Amino acid sequence: MMLHAASPHPSMAHPSVRIVRLQDIRDALMKGVEDFLAMPTHVLFVIVIYPIAGLVIATLTFEQDLIPLLFPLASGFALIGPFAAIGLYELSRRREAGLDTSWSHAYEPLKARSAGSLVAVGFVLMTIFFAWLVIAMGLYWALYGTERHESVFAFAQEVLTTRRGWAMIALGNLVGFAFSLIALAVSVVSIPMLIDRDVDALTAIETSLAVVRANPRTMLLWGFIVAGLLVIGMLPLFVGLALVMPILGHATWHLYRRAVAP
Repeated sequence: MMLHAASPHPSMAHPSVRIVRLQDIRDALMKGVEDFLAMPTHVLFVIVIYPIAGLVIATLTFEQDLIPLLFPLASGFALIGPFAAIGLYELSRRREAGLDTSWSHAYEPLKARSAGSLVAVGFVLMTIFFAWLVIAMGLYWALYGTERHESVFAFAQEVLTTRRGWAMIALGNLVGFAFSLIALAVSVVSIPMLIDRDVDALTAIETSLAVVRANPRTMLLWGFIVAGLLVIGMLPLFVGLALVMPILGHATWHLYRRAVAP
């Protein structure tokens, strides 16, 4: 079954999107693991930024007395993950095509003609990320005003043992879920597609939205899988992301290959 989105450019037909099933997600994850095992040294070099970024987020939060932003920063960082995973998509593409997969080739897409479109999609994701931070902080101020907490443990105790704390958890998760859905719809196949094909940012985003419209339940499940694995990766001081992120990045490439017709 194929779905076609209308193109604003008569000469540029939008790719057809496919129905994605649970087995496709399983296959994509398995191939993600295979790519990681085949290129572990290269991949770890490419994604070392993730655990480092996580530690930097935590350090800045504590030093700047912005403890309430720790969770929004950590969870919201995943919103820009698809752009940061450009190197992983490229390595998977090269391995699939039988090309050299050394890390020196990982960011070649940023030197290609599609670089401007990749940056444009990255800017959209960054805007979503900052909007999430602003709303998260606004929610905190609405419930706590200018109240400060001595430590992250004191803040956690307050949040987990009071009514307003649970209200912030409930509302924050709802808002975060909405932002995650937007980021997923925009990026689930758009960035891999820009690496793989000569299309513009708008075409890539429209195709990504079409994939989500054609597969709402499967894409929602994929979003929950990504979120769950990221939470697991964050638990040991973000270091687990060095394993989780490359697998998810490679798997996203293979999911794109199943979701968008050649």
